[in-house]
Formats: sequence, C-alpha cells, structure tokens
Amino acid sequence: MIRNIHRQDGAVSTELAVLTPLLIGFMLLVVFAGRVVQAEGDVANAAQEAARAASLTASPRAAEEAAVATVSANLAAGTISCQQLEVTVDTTTFTAGGRVAVTVTCDAGFSDLVLLAVPGTRTFTATAVEVIDTYRADSRVTP
Repeated sequence: MIRNIHRQDGAVSTELAVLTPLLIGFMLLVVFAGRVVQAEGDVANAAQEAARAASLTASPRAAEEAAVATVSANLAAGTISCQQLEVTVDTTTFTAGGRVAVTVTCDAGFSDLVLLAVPGTRTFTATAVEVIDTYRADSRVTP
C-alpha cells in the first residue's frame, strides 16, 4: 500500500510572507485616516477657540488679533503642521448682540508618512461663529 503524503513544511511561513505586507499596508492606511481626522478636529477646534476669543474683545481690530493668535497657538499645540495658514475674521456685525465669524484654512502635508508616500497637501477648512454678549460693557462709555 502506497500512501501519498502531502507535506506542508513551510506553508505557514509562506502565508506569513504573503500576508505581512498586506497587514502593514492596512495599518498604514489606518494611521493616515487617523491623522486626517485629527487634523480636521484640530482645525475645527482652533476656529471655535478663535471665534470665542474674538467675541470677548472690545474692538474689531482686537478681535482679528485675538483670533489669529488663538489659531496659531492652538495649531502649534496640536499634531498638525500647516504649510500655509489663513485666518479670516468677519467682524461686519461686531456690536453687542452681533456675531463674529472665524474661518481657518490650513494646507497640511503628510510627507512624514514616508511608507505611504502620500503626495501633495490636503486643505482643511473650518468656520465657527460666536455671538457677542448682548449685555457686555461698552469700554468707550465712562461713568
């Protein structure tokens, strides 16, 4: 009686050699997706904080300065590095009970993810609006 024995020596190592690059690629894509979500959150948070800071100032000029400083500080503390940053402050209704809007546009590159070879940059934009307190004190009025 002759038996036909199929040997499977090395089958596991072959499977591992085939699956390892796929698993690494999948993990890198997860890291990239996480970085994109984090960048979107950082830009949205910076816009919200900037709008709040701008709404607490006494003049439109001070609102613009506060917004730009707040965006810069927030993005510097985060994980995103903007290659080009634009902060637009809308103070057309900057009065008690009015509104101030801040739009942040950040062009971020992901070149630090070398293994993924992500080309170019991606633009993240967020807008936040804050209401200016109706009962705030007017600094121009002296008692």
